[in-house]
Amino acid sequence: MERIKERAQVARKALSTLQELTNKPELSLIERDATIQRFEYTFEATWKTAQLYLAEVEGVSVNSPKGVVRASWQAGLFDEATSKLALQMCDARNMTVHTYNEKIAMTIYHQIEDYVGVFEIWLNAIEKKLAS
Repeated sequence: MERIKERAQVARKALSTLQELTNKPELSLIERDATIQRFEYTFEATWKTAQLYLAEVEGVSVNSPKGVVRASWQAGLFDEATSKLALQMCDARNMTVHTYNEKIAMTIYHQIEDYVGVFEIWLNAIEKKLAS
């Protein structure tokens, strides 16, 4: 349980750095790219936290981000609508390697605000289940 809590703290810290850059009215290319980079590491920290939670608490072994999303939904960490958005988030994470493409970069950037909500829901649910 301590490892899960430690990972959740790391994910929370990553999320807070991402939130610093979201909702900015004026955006430089550097800020856009930094936001996408922060999205990447927040995604990694969060899905790996969920993966560990599922293994240690729910007894479910899953090795891919999409598998972890599906198992998280089945474990009641979020509802179906959030699950669908989380699966879209997995696809967006996979596309971040193409940020050199202006259109892809802007598409990902504009989705990140929605993904911040998914991260919050996911981490809140894990923390709540650990506390009970």
